[in-house]
Amino acid sequence: MPSETVSPEAAPPEFDLLVVGGSGVDTIVRVERLELPPGDSRFVEPVRDYVGHTGNGVALGAHHLGLRTAFIDFLGDDPQGDLVRAHYARHGLHFAHLVSPYGTPRGVNLVDPEGRRFSFFDGRHPTDLRLPRDFCLPYAERSRHVHLSITGVNRDMYGDLHRLGRTTSTDLHDWDGADPHHRDYALGSDLVFLSVAGCRGRHEEVMRAILAEGRARVVVATAGAEGCHLLTRDDPAPRRLPAVDPGRPVVDTNGAGDAFVSGFLYAWFQGRPPLDCARAGTVAGAFACTAAGTHTAFVGAAELDAVLTR
Repeated sequence: MPSETVSPEAAPPEFDLLVVGGSGVDTIVRVERLELPPGDSRFVEPVRDYVGHTGNGVALGAHHLGLRTAFIDFLGDDPQGDLVRAHYARHGLHFAHLVSPYGTPRGVNLVDPEGRRFSFFDGRHPTDLRLPRDFCLPYAERSRHVHLSITGVNRDMYGDLHRLGRTTSTDLHDWDGADPHHRDYALGSDLVFLSVAGCRGRHEEVMRAILAEGRARVVVATAGAEGCHLLTRDDPAPRRLPAVDPGRPVVDTNGAGDAFVSGFLYAWFQGRPPLDCARAGTVAGAFACTAAGTHTAFVGAAELDAVLTR
């Protein structure tokens, strides 16, 4: 039976957003630079564990923006799983999970003094692991929009989601435009996010291919300090939005892309045009970079509303 963590102020029966997959724990190691130093050891700042991963960032970001959000996934019966469940209970996020015999996914992220990071994700779940349909479908039926993390456990949901008429989104992260693992997500989602990190110099080509071959209405490629690129089915001309100054020092870029997605969806649910949604995402992503760790600070609705009403 699924286990649920629900706050006393649990979300009502209908959800604005259902996030499927992408929970886990990140271990953050702050280093002098993103390269191996000489020797075989080095003192670093205290190594800390954070509840993280991509679905976590989207779900918590949306929840703190006031969207009625549910999050479902596999989770291990282990200390890391306990950490995740307790974290969501404190935040009041509606979370339901099935126990994975493979344990809770983990990542180790190296972060340099400028906030740049490199992540090692353990990918412990086998490629054929799936969340059962009878677990996912009731949540999909109660939700307005579904965001699918690219963890594989949700890959079989697209047929039901399209049949139900639910809009969908995904974040391909550093997809190179060819890796088959990402293709179902790229072609099956209505809103597609990715980073230029995997296709730098070819990002527009990859974005156009997603629009041409799939059902996406909007594709956004984030580019860190360079801003983001926006392409829509209704406008063949790509748009570039510059990054914004968060008003505070950048200390850690972990979770910036997930924050971008939550900010974009916040504006999308208001019926804003894609360019405004991307502006909101840019502000949310920049805000996330001002706090150390993964998903430890979240932009508020008031800040995004101020941007959207300018």
